[in-house]
Amino acid sequence: MASPAPTLSLVVPVYNEAAGLDAFVARTRAVLDGLGLPWEIVFVDDGSRDVSVVTLLAARERDARLKVVELSRNFGKEVALAAGLDHADGEAVIPIDADLQHPPELIPELVAAWRAGSDMVIAVRRNARQEGWARRSASRLFDRLFRRVASVDLPVGAGDFRLLSAPVVRALRKLPERARFMKGLYAWVGFRYTTVPYAVEPRAGGTSGHDGGRLWRLALDGITAFSAVPLKAASVIGFLIALVALLYGAYLVVKTLVLGIDVPGYASTITLVLFLGGLQLIGLGVLGEYVARIYDEVKGRPLYVVRARHGVDGSDAP
Repeated sequence: MASPAPTLSLVVPVYNEAAGLDAFVARTRAVLDGLGLPWEIVFVDDGSRDVSVVTLLAARERDARLKVVELSRNFGKEVALAAGLDHADGEAVIPIDADLQHPPELIPELVAAWRAGSDMVIAVRRNARQEGWARRSASRLFDRLFRRVASVDLPVGAGDFRLLSAPVVRALRKLPERARFMKGLYAWVGFRYTTVPYAVEPRAGGTSGHDGGRLWRLALDGITAFSAVPLKAASVIGFLIALVALLYGAYLVVKTLVLGIDVPGYASTITLVLFLGGLQLIGLGVLGEYVARIYDEVKGRPLYVVRARHGVDGSDAP
């Protein structure tokens, strides 16, 4: 007999997570079985270089409710999440990390809030001590900056761990942009939401794949995808500098008429030239960030490429 359509789908991006996958599956399956609902887990392997795929396929042999989507290379977590949403069949979908920092035991609370009428239930971090002081500070700084410059509301402490109802998932599937910042996209589609606090737990194994460079690129994607303030700021700064230059020129004219001609200083001239040159390069860099994203969009390439699907649409063929 065919398996019943799942009520709940978990989307799990995987990148070199082999060390903790068995623990994740065992702990999460126990929670999901306790709900008494048909469920599935959609693992999206994002081009792992370890034995993550082998581990997932072995787990799927033991439980057919586990599905595996292999991407052809590493496209990044944001794209892996999008691929998971495309392959999830549940009435509600929960993106969750495989490292167990998102506790599966919170899932029943998310489901209860969804059944109470929320279209989106956001798990909000209560603590993040495992991330280190520098990373926590950078995250708080970005959250504050994003809320000031972006046109969407990003709850403090919100991440990818949340429950999305079917209407929210359908809305997200319609967003084709390639420079994806999923937290911003969740907020952009709107819908009624509620929050549920949770404590971040230690990693089950391995190390984080989000180094400083990736986090910086993700922050740039988030700002440029949801705000034109950097472009406008360049114009404002240019106007202010021009105004200061005009006032300073008027001051020099008056000073020359009253006190006579003064020999200009070499150091001040060089400093001013370097300062203005630096501002121009910053402005070009900001403009370049937006142009680069336009370039990526107009090429029209697919968001991701699938190498193989296991258990999706009842088939284990690529």
